[in-house]
Amino acid sequence: MKALFIGGTGTISLEISKLCLRKGWNLTLLNRGNTAHLVPEGAKVLRGDIHQEEEIKALLAGMHFDVVADFIAFSPQDVERDIRLFEGMTEQYFFISSASAYQKPLSSPVITEGTPLHNPYWEYSRNKAACEAILREAYDQRNFPITIIRPSHTYCERSMPLALHGPKGSFQVLERIRLGKRVIIPGDGATLWTLTHSRDFAVAFTGLMGNIHAVGEVFHITSDESLTWNQIYECVGKALGCAVRPLYLPSDTIGKLYASQVGGLIGDKSNSVLFDNSKIKRAVPEFNATTRFADGAREAAEYIYSHPECQVPDPEFDAWCDTMCEAWDRAMETFPRFE
Repeated sequence: MKALFIGGTGTISLEISKLCLRKGWNLTLLNRGNTAHLVPEGAKVLRGDIHQEEEIKALLAGMHFDVVADFIAFSPQDVERDIRLFEGMTEQYFFISSASAYQKPLSSPVITEGTPLHNPYWEYSRNKAACEAILREAYDQRNFPITIIRPSHTYCERSMPLALHGPKGSFQVLERIRLGKRVIIPGDGATLWTLTHSRDFAVAFTGLMGNIHAVGEVFHITSDESLTWNQIYECVGKALGCAVRPLYLPSDTIGKLYASQVGGLIGDKSNSVLFDNSKIKRAVPEFNATTRFADGAREAAEYIYSHPECQVPDPEFDAWCDTMCEAWDRAMETFPRFE
């Protein structure tokens, strides 16, 4: 069985690539070569930019794949291009959508694949939903063989999943915890959240590859473990051997002061999520997310602090956090008390 991954070395896709190879797939990765050091042994690599459609068309001329999965398609233009490129070239095309596209706020506390897609807060999520609509039409009208996957917050050992961090990643927040500085947690930390390790995600994903019951279908793939953000940060603190000192700030306040976080917070992480994973478990009976976050956090902490390339400082975000803590303390002194 032959598979082509567009990307294949990212947070979600690298573990899928590794598992595919262990399962005996003939795997080709198409990417620009910026992460060549992560390419697993046994994978073939085609160097190219998927956004250069004519070049990629020539590069793939005469090839056929049982599965094509695009891990870096984010816009309607991306999937329209993929339809042109891969129609007639594959038996199954995977689009990686996002669980953030589900209705916000939710009308029902438990999310199924039938939950409406409606996120007025985050353009990223709306684009994913628009991509799904285009692909659904291509399947309905032209039998383009789609399988749509909606991950929620999926992580690997290279980065710790947190509610809020700066543009350079989560390492600076880990350093704040390790140094005893306060960390900003949106809301009161009581929102339920779901974190899924990429190793577990890979089991479900590869189980759908070449699976006739998956063509034309939509699946979300998540863990069944739901934790509050307080519990998540507690796990992170224990992984670092340090107590977490939280500063709780309203999400809308954070959004007003850190505008790029509005979508990710108001449109995603500030909403409690509980996923019904019965559909993916019916399609892939061997799937069961076995990595508890407490274990995943320890693994991530050990990996990050033993790999310097993962230790990316973010002094601007660190300074912003310090200023926010100081400003909040001053504001609290001025608020009237009611006895």
